[in-house]
Amino acid sequence: MGIPVGIDVRDEIGRDAVDRAFAHLRWVDATFSTYRPESDISRGERSPAVAGVLERCEQLRCETGGWFDVRATGRLDPSGFVKGWALDGAAAILAEAGARNLCLHAGGDVLVRGERAPGLPWRVGIQHPLRRDRLAAVLAARDLAVATSGAYERGQHIVDPRTRRPPVGVLSVTVAGPDLGTADAYATAAFAMGLGGPAWTAGLRGYEALTILADGRVLSTPGMAQLRAASTGLSNSSRTASMKTSSTRSPNATTAARRTPTCRKPAFS
Repeated sequence: MGIPVGIDVRDEIGRDAVDRAFAHLRWVDATFSTYRPESDISRGERSPAVAGVLERCEQLRCETGGWFDVRATGRLDPSGFVKGWALDGAAAILAEAGARNLCLHAGGDVLVRGERAPGLPWRVGIQHPLRRDRLAAVLAARDLAVATSGAYERGQHIVDPRTRRPPVGVLSVTVAGPDLGTADAYATAAFAMGLGGPAWTAGLRGYEALTILADGRVLSTPGMAQLRAASTGLSNSSRTASMKTSSTRSPNATTAARRTPTCRKPAFS
């Protein structure tokens, strides 16, 4: 995946389980990396694993009305789903070995299970998109996946699939929910929507969102606001930037969430 990965397990498990988790992540990189010419994705090889990932990506394309598109840049690139999906798989390996309290992170993606200590939730920081020494928000989380999409780490790599140009008006989108691969794809889609993203994330079921706009405003769904509020009661030595926050919930959220877009299945080749 070309990015540092961290694993923090608070339970006593064998070292071999952690080794297997890292081996899984290395396999994902070797199979799906668009930066490695020998990877299955780069060579156009359709192994069962690749086929399964592309099938899920197509489902997500339909769920997002086409905004999450693995061909948005003109070439096949499922990275917007694979990074989160890879950490989901690593967490499953650790859970099978008995880990119940853990934190995995890679880039803007974080997956936590259980607690960091008895009675204490994990604290997940959301990077400020303009100030590298500040956090935009801190979440108090148990059993949660958090994915952030933006241009501050890798430049303008997310584009509007309709125009193939970077979106305007938005700095970052964070989505939190039960599945990291899905949260990753939703964050990518919402960022690609630009200023239309907050209204769309307000209609998501089971996932919450926080969007930082270019004018400095922060739009947060009610569930995300609750996660942020819960963190304020915890000891916090991290520095967060002062930002104006408002809650957003689309008046047509239920309709938007239930609408199933008509999709034409593309030929992945």
